[in-house]
Amino acid sequence: MATVALEGIYKYFGTVPAVQDLSCTIAQGEFLALLGPSGCGKTTTLLMLAGIYHPARGTLRFDGRIVNDLPPRQRNIGMVFQSYALYPHLTVYENLAFPLRVQRQSRAVIQHKVEHIAALVQLQDLLQRKPAQLSGGQQQRVALGRALIKEPDLLLFDEPLSNLDAELRLHMRAEIKRLQRSLGITAVLVTHDQTEALSMADRILVLREGRLQQLADSHTLYHAPANEFVARFISSAPMNFLPVQPAGHPPMLQLVDTAYCFALPATTSAALERRPHSATHYTLGLRPENILLQPYPGEHLLPATISLLEPLGREILLSATCGPHLLKVLVPAPCLLAPDTPVWLNLSQGPHHFFDPDTGAALLQR
Repeated sequence: MATVALEGIYKYFGTVPAVQDLSCTIAQGEFLALLGPSGCGKTTTLLMLAGIYHPARGTLRFDGRIVNDLPPRQRNIGMVFQSYALYPHLTVYENLAFPLRVQRQSRAVIQHKVEHIAALVQLQDLLQRKPAQLSGGQQQRVALGRALIKEPDLLLFDEPLSNLDAELRLHMRAEIKRLQRSLGITAVLVTHDQTEALSMADRILVLREGRLQQLADSHTLYHAPANEFVARFISSAPMNFLPVQPAGHPPMLQLVDTAYCFALPATTSAALERRPHSATHYTLGLRPENILLQPYPGEHLLPATISLLEPLGREILLSATCGPHLLKVLVPAPCLLAPDTPVWLNLSQGPHHFFDPDTGAALLQR
């Protein structure tokens, strides 16, 4: 199983930079997700690892060996595509056996490995069927089995679950993670779905416009985002970003363009005061689940009006307006509130995230 290192990688299409100064190390047996919006460079990075694209600058290493110019067939990789890329005229058995036949392995070895992999991905009863006779999940397992049968050092996934329905995606997420863990294969997953990345990967590399934003485990990305982009992207319900400024004594924060002021927890307030450069404005980040909703007014509560309710099953995402500001608040279901209902919001509980309003960088280390 390979240890993979990317050292100062650049890739251009014409004069357009697709990946810029990307450096990271993927440990042996690690499951890494490349996460970001469309056009951020994640698939380009994956294809450079596969050998389909070559970096314009920088170095790719597999187990310390430079592989920049090594063709795909010499990298011992397995790849699972979004479209499955199965041979429609071949049976499941023949699709699984194809990589071994290219390697000119014996019939006995091929049969043994196909039967082993088919059992591993639960296809042993479907070996004589053709892809058109399979469900989407079964086709995805064939594609996964075909990648695994080569016993690759590196397993690459290019948005492998995008074509599946929600229930099947949930099942296949668990299956892929189980297989990767049990086999100990180094794996890289490309996805734009943060839930997929958070649930499957050991660490997540967040990209924006070809540049690394943060590389960390799911807990760190969610609770200590490096910048406003990561905080905005790593969430199923979007984080609230509010302009605030210091006000009053004892120190409080005022929501810009309102008269509303609120206090911070003592540890957060002290951390802000310890910063080497004081600021006149901050961008405050608050996740919807960290805003407390009250049906009655009170001291240091923000008056707002419900504008929209979005039922999410066991929770409801509320949109509440206060002057020019729109806040998202997550509350348990059922919710008896209706649009145009006045409510009062407690912003003091936190956790609070603070970002530089000019650069977007996080101001407090957690």
